[in-house]
Amino acid sequence: MTDNYLLLGAKKRLIEELRQKGITDENVLQAFDKVERHRFLESFLWDKAYDDIAIKLLNGQTISHPSTVAFQSQLLKIKKGLSVLEIGTGSGFQAAILSAMGAHVYSIERQEILYKRTSKLLAELDDRIVTCFGDGYKGLPRFAPFDRVIVTCGAPNVPDALVRQLKVGGIMVIPVGDESHTMKRFTKIDENNLQEEVFGNFLFVPMLKNEARQ
Repeated sequence: MTDNYLLLGAKKRLIEELRQKGITDENVLQAFDKVERHRFLESFLWDKAYDDIAIKLLNGQTISHPSTVAFQSQLLKIKKGLSVLEIGTGSGFQAAILSAMGAHVYSIERQEILYKRTSKLLAELDDRIVTCFGDGYKGLPRFAPFDRVIVTCGAPNVPDALVRQLKVGGIMVIPVGDESHTMKRFTKIDENNLQEEVFGNFLFVPMLKNEARQ
């Protein structure tokens, strides 16, 4: 019980920290209140669960800074009922936040060990999220088109397949670059044109190409 109170207090402090860092979308902040980040970590890391830090996961992946998750979520302008394609399930935390915001989330992960672990966890925590094992560069054409696309790893460019799977009027948030990554938001004006906005530099694990792997 003491641990629960400590975690609850830490979560409240994190939410206030997110406010101070410019997160103004109440839907995002309420989702952070609903979703328990420590559930996405090994128990020996729970004391760090609500610090604004990235934490290492299996296979060299990370669970992103909460402020980065919140920032990308805010850029997406989520409304209840929108369909969202997430590239890079990772720990599942970002998908859970988007679902708590009211989105229908479809998430793809290319690393099989991570996919199996996270899909099982998400099935326990939020069975509304659809998880898939595959190549993020190809997206999920069988569920397309999507109102929103979010990429949670650094891409060297914007994959054409993801643009095609985005609805006209839809929004894609993606960090683009090789070593450092520029956060970009694209709005699909029509089938041939994107409006681009830039939101600063971040560091992400790379978006890997081609075959999904074990």
